[in-house]
Amino acid sequence: MIRKEELSLVQEWDKTFPKSEKVNHSKVTFVNRYGITLAADMYVPADAEGKLPAIAVCGPFGAVKEQCSGLYAQTMAERGFLTVAFDPSFTGESGGFPRYMASPDINTEDFMAAVDFLSLNDRVDADRIGIIGICGWGGMAVNAAALDTRIKATASMTMYDMTRVNANGYFDSENSEEQRYERKKALCAQRLADLKAGEYTLGGGVVDPLPEDAPFFVADYYDYYKTDRGYHARSLNSNGGWNVIGCESFMNQPILKYSNEIRNAVLIVHGTKAHSFYFGKDAYENMISGSKYADNKEFMPIEGAVHTDLYDGGADKVIPWDKLESFFGENM
Repeated sequence: MIRKEELSLVQEWDKTFPKSEKVNHSKVTFVNRYGITLAADMYVPADAEGKLPAIAVCGPFGAVKEQCSGLYAQTMAERGFLTVAFDPSFTGESGGFPRYMASPDINTEDFMAAVDFLSLNDRVDADRIGIIGICGWGGMAVNAAALDTRIKATASMTMYDMTRVNANGYFDSENSEEQRYERKKALCAQRLADLKAGEYTLGGGVVDPLPEDAPFFVADYYDYYKTDRGYHARSLNSNGGWNVIGCESFMNQPILKYSNEIRNAVLIVHGTKAHSFYFGKDAYENMISGSKYADNKEFMPIEGAVHTDLYDGGADKVIPWDKLESFFGENM
């Protein structure tokens, strides 16, 4: 028997972006194949009739649906799509215990469970479903697209490959067997320390206060997660972060292995000034390398944009909404 967990969901508007009067908003829940109940915000165009194309949105890694995934979902609903922005397993308002854990398998499944939910929704055209992944969930979205043949179009925004950054460090600066061994050794020691303590140790979210000598990408994250621009009380990045061992399994499970077998359309969007630009650029190149399905794959650089500019548009409002609308409209 597939059962939903009873979740305590906040009903009042508590997003980091203003509510649109052009869409109807409601809270929904659905279950993934691990039995974890996920919480989502559903957005439906206010004047919609008949069955609609649909999009599931998630990310960034360590964020909640009240932040930029909700902004993406609401904006795409304004443009005619039925959308859901969901919290991944173990985070936000979604279920799953222990809290603040991540998994390349379970988090890919979260996207597929959202596709299940949309496919069975009476308002949705089940043959026209797409997904949007932001930051770390950009990589997860590509992995989901490689596994789920129902996904007709995938947009990956300012993406991270979480397996690569965990295995190789930022900018591949710790990409050696010796360095990986030391990180794995430390994580194994942390597992025992947590068990002895009877609780999991948090790794810490975005550093606060911001050190004067902080790298640019740290300052970029601070500007979003620790200010009125993007702070949210349930966001891991805005607060205590993931468990120290929360991302352990990402170290040896490359999620983009079969991306060049994706038959349906994929759009990768990345700012040229983002510290993470190499993730998107390399993911696109790997996706089309040796692929029989390269014609419907596209890499869209946003000149001068930094990583978090594609969270909420940044000062210059750089999110390419028209492109996203046309991409999903033409490919679903």
